[in-house]
Amino acid sequence: MPIYEFKCLECGEIIEKLFLNPEDPVELKCPKCSSESFERVLSTTSYAMGAGPGGNQPKLTTKSCGSSSQCMTLEIPGPAK
Repeated sequence: MPIYEFKCLECGEIIEKLFLNPEDPVELKCPKCSSESFERVLSTTSYAMGAGPGGNQPKLTTKSCGSSSQCMTLEIPGPAK
């Protein structure tokens, strides 16, 4: 049961939505301005990673995703699964 965060494109309010069943229809409405325009945002976490064997650190790479936005990729060291 994942929880996703969404940002209202009208007022910037961040809301969380719990998805119990992927087959259920999704209805999002901003509690602040009643807009139905949202974009999904990357949720923050309280999980911290330290150096793995050999001192490998997670690597965060930022790149341009559009005219005025950025995307990030987190590369986690370890064997690929």
